[in-house]
Amino acid sequence: MRQRFDNSVVFITGGGAGIGKATAELFLAEGASVAILDLDTAQAAEGCEAYQGSVTDDAAVTTAVDAVASRHGRIDILVNNAGVSFLGTVEDGTLDDWARVLDINLVSVARVSRAALPHLRKSSHAAIVNIASCLAQTGLARRALYSATKGGVEALTRAMAADLVGEGIRVNCVNPGTVDTAFVQGLAAQVGRDTREFAARQVTGHMVTAAEVADAIAYLARPGARSTVGSVLTVEAGFGSMRS
Repeated sequence: MRQRFDNSVVFITGGGAGIGKATAELFLAEGASVAILDLDTAQAAEGCEAYQGSVTDDAAVTTAVDAVASRHGRIDILVNNAGVSFLGTVEDGTLDDWARVLDINLVSVARVSRAALPHLRKSSHAAIVNIASCLAQTGLARRALYSATKGGVEALTRAMAADLVGEGIRVNCVNPGTVDTAFVQGLAAQVGRDTREFAARQVTGHMVTAAEVADAIAYLARPGARSTVGSVLTVEAGFGSMRS
């Protein structure tokens, strides 16, 4: 029988909706204490500690992480999930746009991890799970900036894993595909497409669910997955790797 997360302390960025909320709900159901950091916490999962703030704000990140660690004595699991999309080729967007999206999607992984590591080192089963995208490995038109950030998250995951494995802190990554969330519904509206088109382009005929991604995150975070380190778990309905 797989280990539950009883007494584990979990911190999730972007935990107020979509994949982050589904992940919070899973950890809560399995007995963990869960805290989230998000710009909007109004719809946060019932039972979690919700901190409002941006992952680009050093003070907000440090305040939230330290408050969780002060309350519980440690952090066991960090899920770096916060992110935004951006449509365009390499010629699109201002350099300020590029700096902003890089900060949210990539630099924040370093920012939050650095704040959490002193508290993760107090855990007997510390784990960091970063959320990238299948576009880290698959080229898709008009996703230059977004893909660059997610490729960076995947590479950063492996580097962090190499740095931290000796301390007993496992670092892994999940690469979701097109996930049926409000985030993707907004993206569809932005490009003038119906989400049914997004589902149809998956070889399975359906988009990935947030709960499926949460299950992948939970696997990587489980103490029993001690030999899974520096890995990339792809949950993308065959979008990047198969054609039918």
